[in-house]
Amino acid sequence: MAAFPAFLDTCAIYGGYLCDTLLRLAEGGVYRPLWSVGVLDELCRNLTEKAGVSDEAAAHRISEMRESFPDAEVRGYESLAESMTCDPKDRHVLAAAVRGGAEVLVSFNVSDFPAASTAPYDIAVVNPDDFLLDQLDLYPGATLAALRAQAASYKSPAMSVENLLGRLAASGVARFASEARRHLG
Repeated sequence: MAAFPAFLDTCAIYGGYLCDTLLRLAEGGVYRPLWSVGVLDELCRNLTEKAGVSDEAAAHRISEMRESFPDAEVRGYESLAESMTCDPKDRHVLAAAVRGGAEVLVSFNVSDFPAASTAPYDIAVVNPDDFLLDQLDLYPGATLAALRAQAASYKSPAMSVENLLGRLAASGVARFASEARRHLG
């Protein structure tokens, strides 16, 4: 399976369970994750200011992401940001996706990236639910294996795949969770 590049917006990797699912799929070779310093800085800020995560825990999470995916961080995109025509607060995201050669930009804020702003760069903007549904459709074995491994990795407290799917549904990917349940039968 050829790993295609997908840029992950901050909102897609903010929630711990969803981020873990997305990155486990990338570890399985389903796609190649991309992000930027701007996205990781925003993630760190949101984790500490909105979720109450300690500075150390947020820094550790980002360090682990960087270590696990050393080629994911897009650089040299800053000069492109001003020319982007999407929502001003997300211009750095689209600029990094363009510079990184992303085929897909994964974001809950799809409306912040109107087609007129992404079409010139041939980048599709998809909701994480749709992105995960596509991976389940294209790579059902790898996707279900990633979910099983993810659930098995949680020890305190232990978690079943069913519990994990419930948490994923609550994090905004309810259709994916439902379809994964159906596949697991």
